[in-house]
Amino acid sequence: MKRLHLLLAFALLMTSVVSVWAKETRPNLLFIMSDDHSYNALSCYGSKINKTPNLDRIAKEGIKFNNCLVTNSICGPCRAVILTGKYSHQNGFVRNGNTFNGEQLTYPKLLQKAGYQTAVFGKWHLKSDPTGFDDWEVLVGQGPYYNPPMKSAAGTKKYTGYTTEVITDITMKWLKEGRDPDKPFLLVYQHKAPHRNWQPGPDYLDHYDDVTIPEPATLFDDYQYRASPARNQAMEIATHMNANDLKLNPPRNLTPEQKAKWDAAYGPKNKAFKAMNLEGKALVRWKYQRYIKDYLRCIDAVDDNVGIVLDYLDESGLAENTLVVYTSDQSFYLGEHGWFDKRWMYEESLRTPCIIRWPGHIKPGSTNDEMISNLDFAETFLDIAGVDVPKEMQGASFKDMLNGKTIDNWRKSFYYHYYEFPGAHSVARHYGVRTERYKLISYYELDEWELFDLKKDPMEMKSVYGSDGYRKVQADMEKELVRLREYYKDDGSIEDFGIKPPMKKKRGKK
Repeated sequence: MKRLHLLLAFALLMTSVVSVWAKETRPNLLFIMSDDHSYNALSCYGSKINKTPNLDRIAKEGIKFNNCLVTNSICGPCRAVILTGKYSHQNGFVRNGNTFNGEQLTYPKLLQKAGYQTAVFGKWHLKSDPTGFDDWEVLVGQGPYYNPPMKSAAGTKKYTGYTTEVITDITMKWLKEGRDPDKPFLLVYQHKAPHRNWQPGPDYLDHYDDVTIPEPATLFDDYQYRASPARNQAMEIATHMNANDLKLNPPRNLTPEQKAKWDAAYGPKNKAFKAMNLEGKALVRWKYQRYIKDYLRCIDAVDDNVGIVLDYLDESGLAENTLVVYTSDQSFYLGEHGWFDKRWMYEESLRTPCIIRWPGHIKPGSTNDEMISNLDFAETFLDIAGVDVPKEMQGASFKDMLNGKTIDNWRKSFYYHYYEFPGAHSVARHYGVRTERYKLISYYELDEWELFDLKKDPMEMKSVYGSDGYRKVQADMEKELVRLREYYKDDGSIEDFGIKPPMKKKRGKK
């Protein structure tokens, strides 16, 4: 009996030791994602148009990745890629409007199985309900900027307030009251902002009123030296923004108090605009200023709200053992090439911000130029948590890069595939390959190609596809495109998604 008591005492002691060890060695994971936040609108990335002091804290205290690339630059597909660690053609979510198959393997499910408490709050945008999360409360569809209905396992609840702040309040309540302090956590905190149509919160309506935002050098791009899709899209500030985008009409779902503030902010501006009778480039410049200021006002709210969460982590002592990631589902056009929106394989929508803080593991102020991807997030989170990465995942962990190490045989080329045509903004389907210096794009249904020398032409203004001086580069890039399509098993069999398969031609027109 005495031996039994000793064995039981030892077992309890070991259970306590293991519990403490797990709590201390497995970091909490806070994954923060906004929607359509361009890296050109983060001051830690050198923004010339705004300041993001709270987001900059993450980069200053951690690492900034300069080449975080997305596999398919559109909201829903990017979210599905992050959850599964698989390309769109493998996870089944290739375009907005699809329904995510929540039965498939995801990194939250694996972390949950490994003892993590998991939660997601904010934008979801995958139609099906979240799986793999102990707690969740998400926007219904895209969700409004004001007074959002939020769906949870218990039903749908309508909140009064600005959505960015509502999402933060729900997140903070869970951090303070909803989580189990004896378990490591995965907290996914996802903002709607700064998605179209860029409605600022009540406290941000007058930001930037007294400044003129610098215009991008390519605002009046004429697309003369590229393939026809660049000319045939529907995302130009000059011609495709509507009255709601430009705030000539107020939002429909405001409370009387919110509408009074809105009318006070926009009424005089709209009256002055109508009196100007602008046209031509002057009108485009006015539209750009109206658009970019509203976009930045939305980001100001995101920055402030992320600051609230960061402050709590610091004050509560959680920061020391919490990995914090800030990214966007993809980047966005802030007037570059005369555009808004995303979708293209061009740099402004291919690259997305990615900054990570992990005290004691990341040297403050670090930077990294390797090509990482949203395809790699799942694998990296699992690796950090000590969970085996499933073979079916197609990305790779970049955990060692956080410590300043070089990973042998890391990718030197990157594969991209965009599907949503016909669809919003009329961007042709295309796939392509990017290396450090070159980018090859195939508009496979049109039999047209583009090749860019990113060193000589970083703004991608002139395709050199078919040019004599690039014959070898072109041939090498075409071979690499074929190799990557085979490697990622993207064989063109996409009829299951209701999409016509790619043409089988190997080479297109000049």
